[in-house]
Amino acid sequence: TEPAARALAADFTAYLAAARAAGLSSVAPGRFLMPGDLEGSPALTFSPLDRPARRAADSLWRAFEQRFEAYKRVVVAPFFRNHFARLDRQVVLIDALGAIHDGPRAVEDLRAAMAEILACFRPGPRSWLAPILGRRIDRILFAATKADHLHHSQHGKLAAIAQALVKDARARAEFTGAATQALSIASLRATVEATVIRDGREIDVVRGRLEGSGEEAALFPGNLPEDPAAILSPARQGVEDWSDAAYRVTRFAPPLLAGAGGGLPHIRLDRAAEFLIGDRLG
Repeated sequence: TEPAARALAADFTAYLAAARAAGLSSVAPGRFLMPGDLEGSPALTFSPLDRPARRAADSLWRAFEQRFEAYKRVVVAPFFRNHFARLDRQVVLIDALGAIHDGPRAVEDLRAAMAEILACFRPGPRSWLAPILGRRIDRILFAATKADHLHHSQHGKLAAIAQALVKDARARAEFTGAATQALSIASLRATVEATVIRDGREIDVVRGRLEGSGEEAALFPGNLPEDPAAILSPARQGVEDWSDAAYRVTRFAPPLLAGAGGGLPHIRLDRAAEFLIGDRLG
């Protein structure tokens, strides 16, 4: 019955929301969490079910199978056709810092999600045959976000971790002739750097306004390791938490800007733009 279908779809949506809240990245179908104009439609009224031995035409399993196929046909295929197929430059935003904060399970889930997402790309060099054969992604920027949550001395470590998370996909892209680059960025810098003295030691921190309260706060999120394997290896082994380190992420509010002009503060957006479209502007 339709009420049973809606109840199962609601439970499935709640599960996806809980997975997202737990810091997991492989949360699909994504439109269940951002339904837009499809909210309440049959295209989003299904859930996974065990395959029964007998699949009658009027069974709930058969109905959900048909709705899932309709979801792929009505939602997924047009998205790829209308967006991905027309791209030749791509930015992949990676919240590595947020995943590290959520623990090893979230890091491994992010790595798996990146592999699945990047498998959808068609990397390769530019070609005069693109109007016939379709465009290929000839430049991919892997951007580790939230660089403003770290002192600049750790930005290189963050970029290295993001690069390690997409190592296999990056190798495949470069093999086909696409250019890739990894950067740590912040599209809107919400913090400034500072140094505090604690227990007689100087500690590099970032300072900003807390989201919600607007109060000023200093954050030391923890020292990222020099070798990304110190993060990725425990994650792939399935450990529960970081044994010898703790990482924290705080939500900062946008900065208060003094006067007009000068543009918004950022971290490396200029380098990102140079890599992505610099050759088109020369």
